[in-house]
Amino acid sequence: MTQAAFSPVPQTDPRAGYLAQKAEIDAAIRRVLDSGRYILGEEVEAFEAEFAAFVGAPHAIAVGSGTDALVLALRALGIGPGDVVMSVSHTAVATVAAIELVGALPLLIDIDACYGLDPDSLAAALDATPRQVKAVIAVHLYGQPAAMPAILALARGRGLAVVEDCAQAHGATLDGRGAGTMGDIAAFSFYPTKNLGALGDGGLVATGNAGLADKLRALRQYGWRERYVSDIPGQNSRLDPLQAAILRVKLQRLANDNRRRQAIAAAYDRGLAGTSLAPPKRRAGGYHVFHQYVVESPRRDELREALRARGIMTLVHYPVPVHLQPAYRGRVALAPGGLARSEAAAARVVGLPIYPQLDDAQVRQVIAALRDCAR
Repeated sequence: MTQAAFSPVPQTDPRAGYLAQKAEIDAAIRRVLDSGRYILGEEVEAFEAEFAAFVGAPHAIAVGSGTDALVLALRALGIGPGDVVMSVSHTAVATVAAIELVGALPLLIDIDACYGLDPDSLAAALDATPRQVKAVIAVHLYGQPAAMPAILALARGRGLAVVEDCAQAHGATLDGRGAGTMGDIAAFSFYPTKNLGALGDGGLVATGNAGLADKLRALRQYGWRERYVSDIPGQNSRLDPLQAAILRVKLQRLANDNRRRQAIAAAYDRGLAGTSLAPPKRRAGGYHVFHQYVVESPRRDELREALRARGIMTLVHYPVPVHLQPAYRGRVALAPGGLARSEAAAARVVGLPIYPQLDDAQVRQVIAALRDCAR
């Protein structure tokens, strides 16, 4: 078969998500345009309530981006200059950037077999660091929660706040608890490729603490509790009503979309059987929503090129761990013993096509190409 005979399969396709609900999304946009209310207002409040109900969080505060959500979560907790915040290096750089944006110092921890923060590495770092650790950011990477019971036990024993980075875990659960409801505060991203994606930037902070929620609502808008009067120093980070209206439409299908991602993942699991590529590990008690389906290969570049030649597009999340990137190399603190698993994962992982509109024929095409290439 010649290369021209292969129909391209994108790794992700946010436009397909829009087209799947085009009429409803277009109507929602028109509703906002006709309303004359273009900053915060009822549309944003309705989305906050609906998303809070979906994840099981008492309070949800919509903001301008996922990075802003992390920054505001840390600010609400009182994290600032000189404080140490522990997190992982195998993550989007936004996690570490947010720590530095509040003036805090990142201390990076290795990952476990499920790509989440490793509790053993966290315990060793807590024992070894003499500096003032104030919080831990647990990243729920690729769509499944980190090892939260062990992380929470370690953090509670030291009086540390726990922030959940849920940018890739909308609707994921662990032991029946939703991602975003286990720690003190949680940050979500609505970047267009996320499981729940806007048609632009957007984010949200969730918490069970009413005091933190009140502070967050002030922080996102110049510290106002009364208009034009700043009680505390704040910033401008508001989800606009257009994106809120779009997200309200897409939220209605999120549970079904997550189930479709799981069905695709199950097909990949079966298709990888007998090959040199192993399915991604699942955490016991977890409900994985497969923002990404990643496999590992010691010959990743060759695998990606072979798949590309067959029309299968892939992505690498993330090719360089944060601590080895030029902006951070040599100046961020690392856990004792280094970050060997993070570095190995960054060199080997590759994300296969996965998004709800991927049809069964495309899934079969991906599997056939994988089996051919894996030989």
